[in-house]
Amino acid sequence: MDPGEYLEAAVRDVLTAASSTVDNQVGYAALLLATAGALGEADRLVTQWQASTERPVSALASDPIRARAWEMLFEARGGRPSWAEGLPPLDPDAEERAHTATLRRPVSDLDGVLPPGAIAEVIKHVAPSRPDKARTALADGDLARWAELTGPRPDVATLAATRALAPALVAGADPLGLGDWAEACAGALVAALNERYPPDLGTWPELIAAILRLRGGGTTPPPASAAAIRSAEQRLGVELPEDHRAFLRTCDGLPADVVFPRLLGTADLRAENGVVLLADPAVLLLSASHVVEVDPVLGTTVHPSFRSVLERHATLLASAR
Repeated sequence: MDPGEYLEAAVRDVLTAASSTVDNQVGYAALLLATAGALGEADRLVTQWQASTERPVSALASDPIRARAWEMLFEARGGRPSWAEGLPPLDPDAEERAHTATLRRPVSDLDGVLPPGAIAEVIKHVAPSRPDKARTALADGDLARWAELTGPRPDVATLAATRALAPALVAGADPLGLGDWAEACAGALVAALNERYPPDLGTWPELIAAILRLRGGGTTPPPASAAAIRSAEQRLGVELPEDHRAFLRTCDGLPADVVFPRLLGTADLRAENGVVLLADPAVLLLSASHVVEVDPVLGTTVHPSFRSVLERHATLLASAR
């Protein structure tokens, strides 16, 4: 598979496709990450999907092979992550027998050509059949051979459902050679979920508390007084937008973190050529009632409000966890 092409298509689907397609993409991606040994990234992706969509986790394992795959991975890792509480437990021995039969079952060249129905069933029984080479490789325990035979969208569910191979996958065998890309894949899909399903960050105190929590902790700075806000506006010669005043009434500025500058309090706000500088370094500028974010790498972004800047910051912090 081409990881770049796959991820581009997956992110596009998560952002724009129907809910059922989002579930299918996330379910596939989580298994892809798990079979690369990136169990933590798989858990992070599924947990974010649950929080974003509030759909039952069974939607990620809606077919028997995916459900079997997760059961074998849970057994190999020695337990179930918290997100899997909604998946009914399966009998690994019974699933192994069923899966072994699936791996050894001959397939016809006409499989999938005709739509399901009576005619397809007749053709299935009379058409020439042959072993499936990729599935035979799994039955033989040959991960390298399976990786050679797989197509642009590897059947990672059938791979993970192979009980004898699940321990090697959990231990990091990584037959597709995804390596460090797994973390980037999970991060991109988590960010896409956050963009499609923006979290409700609540009131200003709740938003600030969420940002500090996502940054790793810290105490909310004390609020600015109404007098301090009025004094700042008189000194600047402008009336601050209501959402910026609401921010200052919640906390009189906010310390910097590794990805965001220090947000200035009332005493430090300053104006240059009619533009109010809201941050230090000055990457946030208040001009014509819009907040302009100037980034030397990403360029200039115009935000409709000051709150939208902080909501975007919170979303990015959540995606990086």
